[in-house]
Amino acid sequence: MNQLNKNKAHWLGNTLKFGVFLLPFSADFGATALGVVLLGLWQQKFKQIISNPINWGWGLLFLWLILTSLVAVYPLYSWEGLGNFLPSFLMIASFPFFFNRFRRLYQLAWWLVLTSIPVCFLGFMQLFAGWETPLFLHRIGIKMIAYGHPDSRMSSLLMYANTLAFFLVVAFTLSIGLWILHYRRDSIIKQDRINGQLLILTVAIFFNGIGLILTNSRSAWGLAVLGLMAFAVYLRWYWIIISVLLVIFLVVWAAWIPVYQDIMRQIVPSYFWARLTDELYDDRYVTALRTTQWGVAWEMMLQRPLWGWGLRNFTPIYQEKMNVWMGHPHNLFLMLLAEIGIIGTLLFSSLVGTILGKAVTLMTRINQEFKGLEKDKNKNNFSENEANFLLLFSYLVAFSLCIIFNLLDVSIFDLRVNLIGWLLLSAIAGITYSYKETLNFRP
Repeated sequence: MNQLNKNKAHWLGNTLKFGVFLLPFSADFGATALGVVLLGLWQQKFKQIISNPINWGWGLLFLWLILTSLVAVYPLYSWEGLGNFLPSFLMIASFPFFFNRFRRLYQLAWWLVLTSIPVCFLGFMQLFAGWETPLFLHRIGIKMIAYGHPDSRMSSLLMYANTLAFFLVVAFTLSIGLWILHYRRDSIIKQDRINGQLLILTVAIFFNGIGLILTNSRSAWGLAVLGLMAFAVYLRWYWIIISVLLVIFLVVWAAWIPVYQDIMRQIVPSYFWARLTDELYDDRYVTALRTTQWGVAWEMMLQRPLWGWGLRNFTPIYQEKMNVWMGHPHNLFLMLLAEIGIIGTLLFSSLVGTILGKAVTLMTRINQEFKGLEKDKNKNNFSENEANFLLLFSYLVAFSLCIIFNLLDVSIFDLRVNLIGWLLLSAIAGITYSYKETLNFRP
C-alpha cells in the first residue's frame, strides 16, 4: 500500500510539472493537467482535506459568494463569476497536501523558471521579428500576436502585456531565489566545469529582466525592483539597495522634478520616464484611468456595504455610469468590496493572511531552532536549514508581489496567471501544514 501511494504521488508530481510547463503556452492543456492533479488529490486526501479547519473557511467563503449571487443586482454575471473562484478554492484546499516537502517547492520553482525562458524567447521574437501563431492554434488557447498586445509591448503567449508581466515577476523572483541558493550551496566552478544550474538560472534572470522591461508595465517594473531589494536585504548587500535607490531617484528626477530636468532626460532613456509620466500614452481618457475606476468601485461599496452588488457586477455598473466597458477596477480588494461586500472581503483576506502569517512564523522557527546547530565555521557552507529558509522566503516574496500587483490590476480573470498565484499560495500553505516533515531538503 505504501509503495502504491508513492507511485500515485510520483504520477501526480509528473502531471503537475507537465501542467505547469504547458500553462503559459495553452490554458486549455495546462489547466486540464492541473485538473487531473486536483481530482487525484481529492480522491486520495479527502478526509484530510475536509478535516482541515482553514478549509472550512474557504467553504464558508464560497457559501458567502453563493449568497451574494442570490441577491446580486445582475445575477447572471454573478453566477458566471463563481467560475473564477470555485477551481481556486478547490486548489487551495487540496494542493497543500501535495506540497508537504521543501523539495516539491524547489521543483515547482524550477519548472516555473524553466518555462519562463522559452516564453521570453518567443516574446523577443514577437517584438523584434513579428512572430505570431497560426490561426488554427488560437482555438486551443495558443495565441501570440505579432509585435505584442498592446502594440509594441511584449505579451508573448499570454496575450496581454500586463498578464505576461505578472508571470515574469513570479519567475524573476523565484529565479533569483534559486540562483542565490545554488550560488551559496555550490562553488561557481565545480570539477573544472561551469555549474550548469547557475548558468541556466543566470540566463533566466537575464531573460525575465529584459522581458519585464519590454512589457512596459510600470507596476511590474516597481515589483521587480521590490523583489530585488528584498533579496538584497536578505543577503545584506546594501550596495545593491543604494544603487537601486539611486537609479530610481534619477528616473523620478527625469520624470517629475523640474530642476535640471532637461539634462536628466538626456541621461535617462525616455522609455522609462515617459512611461511614468504617461507621455508614451497621452491619449487615454478619464474613464480609462485607474483612479476613476477605483472611485466607482468605492461608491459601489458604500451603497451596498454588506452584500455587495454581486460578482462581475462592476462591469455593467461602470458601463452604465461611464458609458465605457471595463472588465474590472484594476484593484482586487476594491473589486471584492464592491462585489461581495465587506464581510466577504475580510473573510478572504483573513484566510490568505492566516496562511502567510503561519509561513512567517515557520521561517522564524527554522531560524531559531537551528541557529548555530548546523552552522559550520566555514562561511561557504550552506546548511539545509538555510536552504529551507531561503526557499520559503523566495515564495513569500513572490506571492507578496502578486498581492501588490493586484492592488493595481486584477489577475483572477486570466486562468493561467490566476492558477500560478494559487499554486504559490498552496505551496506556502503546504509547508506550514507539515512542518516536521519538511526539514530534510536536498535539491
